[in-house]
Amino acid sequence: MTRIRVAAAQAHPVWLDAAATTTKILSLLEQAAANGVQLLAFPETFLPGYPYWVMLGGVDRFNDQQAKAAYAAYVDAAVDLDGFELKQITAAVRDLGVFVYLGIAERSGTSVYATLVAIDPERGAMSAHRKLMPTYGERTVWAVGDGHGLRVHDVGGMLVGGLNCWENWMPLARHALYAEGEELHVAAWPGSAAMTADIARLIALEGRVWVLLASGLLAADDVPAEFPYYQLIANKPPGFYNGGSCIAAPDGTWAVAPTADEERLLIADVDRDAVHRARQTFDPAGHYSRPDVFDVRVNRRRLGAVAFLDD
Repeated sequence: MTRIRVAAAQAHPVWLDAAATTTKILSLLEQAAANGVQLLAFPETFLPGYPYWVMLGGVDRFNDQQAKAAYAAYVDAAVDLDGFELKQITAAVRDLGVFVYLGIAERSGTSVYATLVAIDPERGAMSAHRKLMPTYGERTVWAVGDGHGLRVHDVGGMLVGGLNCWENWMPLARHALYAEGEELHVAAWPGSAAMTADIARLIALEGRVWVLLASGLLAADDVPAEFPYYQLIANKPPGFYNGGSCIAAPDGTWAVAPTADEERLLIADVDRDAVHRARQTFDPAGHYSRPDVFDVRVNRRRLGAVAFLDD
């Protein structure tokens, strides 16, 4: 029976400090390795932090100078896929033997993507999934992604895929991963226990998959007082970015129930046999699918602003 040990890292980033947050990621990787973890998942844009202000209201006024300043600071703090931070983390993944799904704010020119990077101990970065559709206010900060990263990867004999935050609610994004053979689903979340339990159980029951949901923590003390919109988070009641990480089994039961307000690794042993048992009655991309009725196509080309066709 194929069995692997997985963990969700529920933690505070060192907000908008890529170097310090990388150091924290390396420490969490070491803790995971010491506990025999083979797959470690981090929250959405954990490196270097989620742009909290876009969800707190009043930041969508066109040409607002405060919004411009906040965006410029976020671009400066974001990381490059081939940058020093990812190279450090990839080296640690290799040395410790822990496969990682890491949420990053990926800088590309002067645009930022909410990207979920899959890093293999032997092969390095396997995919970089840019969030298909930023949610609501996030569209003032993040660019729209593409389907290039809708892929599953073999981790210890189990097929693993992942999505960012509310794109976990997109039926066709989930279906694309189910059809790839997904057996364990990583859901990266910025941090809200009120939003995690329903989606984790829905995906588990719909896909008959394990769900490893990593959700972050953020408090007013994490945000520099001089940052634009600091007062928005300072005035927010406690519990807004309070985690809610969890691990759900393919039958919808909890391997680890949603946990709030606590920095910790949520650890569980998951096995393929539970997936096979659950799919006896329902397999959404197998015996319960109707390819004669539904024709689903997924464009996995990396999209850019221009394609140069030279002789």
